[in-house]
Amino acid sequence: MERPETMEAIAISRPGGPEVLVVEERPVPRPREGEVLVRVAAAGVNRPDCLQRQGAYPPPPGAPDIPGLEIAGEVAAAGAGVDAAAVGRRVMALVPGGGYAQWCVAHLSNTLPIPAGLSMAEAAAVPETFFTVWHNVFQRGRLTAGETFLVHGGTSGIGTTAIQLAKAFGATVIATAGSPAKCRACLDLGADQAINYRTEDFVAASHDFTGGRGVDLILDMVGGAYIERNWDAAAPDGRIVQIAFLAGPRAEANFAKLMTKRLTHTGSTLRPRPVEFKAGIAAELEARVWPLVEAGRVRPVMDSTFPLAEAAAAHARMEEGRHIGKIVLAVD
Repeated sequence: MERPETMEAIAISRPGGPEVLVVEERPVPRPREGEVLVRVAAAGVNRPDCLQRQGAYPPPPGAPDIPGLEIAGEVAAAGAGVDAAAVGRRVMALVPGGGYAQWCVAHLSNTLPIPAGLSMAEAAAVPETFFTVWHNVFQRGRLTAGETFLVHGGTSGIGTTAIQLAKAFGATVIATAGSPAKCRACLDLGADQAINYRTEDFVAASHDFTGGRGVDLILDMVGGAYIERNWDAAAPDGRIVQIAFLAGPRAEANFAKLMTKRLTHTGSTLRPRPVEFKAGIAAELEARVWPLVEAGRVRPVMDSTFPLAEAAAAHARMEEGRHIGKIVLAVD
């Protein structure tokens, strides 16, 4: 595949609002050992991209300063140690940065084949959310069939993925969302209960739904006052997994509840983890989740697609909070 020397990419001109995202000409990156160069067809937009744009989430050492954590496209070149047969494959990839560009480098072990039936835009909406949900809900959170699972932000990219995967693996699912329309969307995806957090107390509603027992596993991206409220909503021996702090990382809480209910509250970040760790998640996804995707039982939920040059509008859409599912940038 012919490769130019330069490409269009989205740069962060300074920390700030969506308007600081600008189109720049950058050198086309070169794959290193174990890596492939992907001609990007589409790139997913995620909340960490917005935080990076604001100056609150710098890329890890060695990662590009170009935002974008997930891509889909065609492998154009292989680095040292990569079989040349990889060239030409249609792949999606989890990357530590650089996705908002016409060309992006990915470690081969962090790429996955695009399941049959997915468009490039849909494929670009998969890696960040599916890797995150699989690790935090199933590996770290140990969700099993028959348990009750509560996910906050049910219509976010993470939420729509978590609802579908939890149901596919036999859990009962409760989701919170911020409007009647969003609650309906959660139910349409398979949630057994949807709670409008603006008009209902999710703690009381969760206990009502479970007959007073509480929830076995909670996936939280809110933090702040939700930290102690999650402990109240949890069942004895329940688990809470923290993946973000939209309401802030600090809270005043009664830690005695952890002891009396024997709770486990853990958390993780994915972006700075080594490629070997992410490769393990990729292998499990391909073996256990890709058959569900190809069968149509699990699909990325798409909100909207913007041209690469309109990345600022895509960020504004995300920060408005009205989207349901994933926002994607079309690069080709």
